[in-house]
Amino acid sequence: MFKQIRPALSVLAFMTLVTGVAYPLAVTAIAQLAFPEQANGSLITDAQGEVRGSRLLAQNFEGTQWFQPRPSAAGFATVSSGASNLAPSNPALAERIAKDAQRLSGEGQGPVPMQLVTTSASGLDPHLSPAAARFQIARIAEARGISAGSLERLVEQHVEQPLVGPTVVNVLALNLALADNRAIAQAE
Repeated sequence: MFKQIRPALSVLAFMTLVTGVAYPLAVTAIAQLAFPEQANGSLITDAQGEVRGSRLLAQNFEGTQWFQPRPSAAGFATVSSGASNLAPSNPALAERIAKDAQRLSGEGQGPVPMQLVTTSASGLDPHLSPAAARFQIARIAEARGISAGSLERLVEQHVEQPLVGPTVVNVLALNLALADNRAIAQAE
C-alpha cells in the first residue's frame, strides 16, 4: 500500500511546489519587470505624489464641480461590482434613468448622453466618451467659475486612444487635473 501512496504524495508535493509556488513567483517577477505600472494596479497620483486611485476603476465624485463617471449599480464598491440586472422594461430602471437625466440636464444642452445615465457591466468603468465629458463642461464651468474653453482644452488633453475601440477620457485623471489649478492654467 505504501508503495502506491508514496509516489502519489511525492507527485502531489512536487506539483504543489511547481504550480503553487514556482509558477506564481515566476509570473509575478516577469510582470514586475515587463509591466511594473500595470502589475502594481495602474495607480494614479496627485500633484503631491499621493495615490488617489487606479486608472482601471471608476470613483464617485460628489458635487456639480466635478466630472461625473458612469453610474454604478454597486455604488463603486469593487467587492460587489456588477450590473443591476434590471431589464429595460423595469419601471425602477426607467425611474432611476429619468432622475439621473433630470439631475444632469442643463438648459439648451440637448439630451443627456446614455453613458451618463446607464451603468457599465461591471459598474466600475473609469472611462467616458469625449462627448459625454464635454456634455458636463457647462455645469462644471458654472460651478467653478472657469471658462468653458479652458475646460474643453483640459478634456482634449485627457482624450486617450486605446489599442482597440473608440477614444475615451479617464474621469479620475480628468478630475485630478481639474483639482490641480496649474493644469487649468496650462489649458487656458
